[in-house]
Amino acid sequence: MAARDGHHHNHVKKIPLFPLLSLLCFASIFLVLSLSRKTSSNPLLSHQSFQFGQSPVPDPNVALGGSCDYSDGAWIYDHQPRSARYDGSCKEIFKGWNCISNNKSNGWELTKWRWKPRRCDLPLFDPVYFLEKYRNTNIGFVGDSLNRNMFISLFCTLKRVSSEVKKWRPAGADRGFTFLNYNLTIAYHRTNLLARYGRWSANANGGVLESLGFKEGFRLDVDVPEGTWAGAPAFHDILIFNTGHWWWAPSKFDPVKSPMLFFKKDHPVIPPIPPDVGLDMVLKHMVLFIKKNLRPGAIKFFRTQSPRHFEGGDWNQGGTCQRLQPLSPEQVEGLFSLKNNGTNVEARLVNCHLKKALKRPVLKTLEPGLSMQPDLTKKRKKKERKKKG
Repeated sequence: MAARDGHHHNHVKKIPLFPLLSLLCFASIFLVLSLSRKTSSNPLLSHQSFQFGQSPVPDPNVALGGSCDYSDGAWIYDHQPRSARYDGSCKEIFKGWNCISNNKSNGWELTKWRWKPRRCDLPLFDPVYFLEKYRNTNIGFVGDSLNRNMFISLFCTLKRVSSEVKKWRPAGADRGFTFLNYNLTIAYHRTNLLARYGRWSANANGGVLESLGFKEGFRLDVDVPEGTWAGAPAFHDILIFNTGHWWWAPSKFDPVKSPMLFFKKDHPVIPPIPPDVGLDMVLKHMVLFIKKNLRPGAIKFFRTQSPRHFEGGDWNQGGTCQRLQPLSPEQVEGLFSLKNNGTNVEARLVNCHLKKALKRPVLKTLEPGLSMQPDLTKKRKKKERKKKG
């Protein structure tokens, strides 16, 4: 299989247009899954803190002894980047996230950065090995656009080596694919808040919320999963969950004009609670729902939140994503510290709530680096002006 994979890459010349960070994140999950596959009968498997073995090749810059945490590392600039796993021809890539085709000024340079753990190696993702390893397996990504990125990155990588694919929507998924030669199914279940939500308007006959002055907003049922993924735990062998950005998004849930209004057992939560308290309630109920409905032997992960792709303001308020270098530890603290309450503060807030709800380690992501998201700020501003005009 190694020879076959190497032969394939000799014919790939283009640099991938889709975010490399997504593939790096999934490569880390793949390593975790490779280790966990050997002991999947352990019911506590999904809650363990996974670490990776040391590099077989001694590195003078790496401390000897002990285990290795892949998330402890740094971004390294590679003047000769390795062969691309896929290119812009993959039809599943969302047009708005296709960096090079959207003429992101530093798009080509971003593809030359790779993650290097301090105490171990992060092997290249091998799609042929992955297909063989997870034959007869269902893998589900449940969450917002962060998990969608990972799902599409995995699909595009696997499709380059196995083109016999069936497209369908398993267990209510937004989209899904089965690689027929391996009976491996991967699916993306879109959900912004995990829990069911929708528009709410005051009833002419009155009610508890109406008596408090609420006229409209969004009803969010803390104990009811969104229908797009309710069937996922019983279908998939491996599940990767995420939620975050939408919980601190005043442009989507204005605290005055369209607030989140939480319901439990079909009744409004009184007194009304803020989003952070609502998030705790949702996580509590969703974790219980997953545990109750998870198929025997299945593995689940909750991935931590990564920051948004811009800084200096929201996307329509002067925010940009034009950095040319990865963030230093000092810059990370300056941008994401809870004390500064900056644009990306919700990344760490959500992670705190996740760890509190799970009461055990969660799957960590890499420290913030470069933004692979195309700079669509100008395009979005033009659309906003057209709407107002």
